[in-house]
Amino acid sequence: MLTRFAPSPTGYLHLGHAYAAVQAFSLGPCLLRIEDIDNTRSRPELTDAIYEDLTWLGFDWPKPVRVQREHIADYQGVIDTLEARGLLYEDYTTRSGREDRSLPPVVKLSTARAMAAVGTDRLSFQEGDAIIPIDLTTLEDKTLVRRDIGTSYHIAVTHDDWLQGVTDVTRGRDLYEKTAIHVLIQTLMGWPVPRYHHHGLVMESSDKDADKKMSKRWGSQTIRSLRESGLTPTDVLALARNTQR
Repeated sequence: MLTRFAPSPTGYLHLGHAYAAVQAFSLGPCLLRIEDIDNTRSRPELTDAIYEDLTWLGFDWPKPVRVQREHIADYQGVIDTLEARGLLYEDYTTRSGREDRSLPPVVKLSTARAMAAVGTDRLSFQEGDAIIPIDLTTLEDKTLVRRDIGTSYHIAVTHDDWLQGVTDVTRGRDLYEKTAIHVLIQTLMGWPVPRYHHHGLVMESSDKDADKKMSKRWGSQTIRSLRESGLTPTDVLALARNTQR
């Protein structure tokens, strides 16, 4: 068994990350991966902060750490393979729904062509002891190449899980809906499909935000700030568990 914890250096780690790290590192041998392909938001100093915070919390991991921005060519190789098989197409539609050819296109995976390539409209993955079916006919075409970064989370995460031999993917239930496209990419590339474990989330504590996932974008209380307030690693991990849903 091998799993991974894969934060993005787009903000300081918070209680949600602490809880997710516990879930990943307690499952078995666990890698640390830095998912920093989003060059519009990722910052090197935040990568250093990830190492510092996780070490302070008591976690350890094999070295070296895979830093995704150093391996963009690997992800381009996956894109080239899918493109050579005629599975991708360019889309100039903007978020507002209009076509704009003055901008670079996004590149999407055609679900219809992908179903023809794998020879089925049904796939599945293992979640705990259950086998979860995937109906590909309900899956919308997904962006595999973003116009701003030249690849996508879907490509990078599935490639690295395969490359690093990850057998068990432990992540928040907010990523559950992404599992279908990941299984489809894994099947198209001939990669093994890991077992998936989607855990609960640490939610904001105020009544107003009771149903909001803790997020760096919303300025959630960081591990760093909790440490500076005098809490111990044990305190922080207990707090993370107690605010999980």
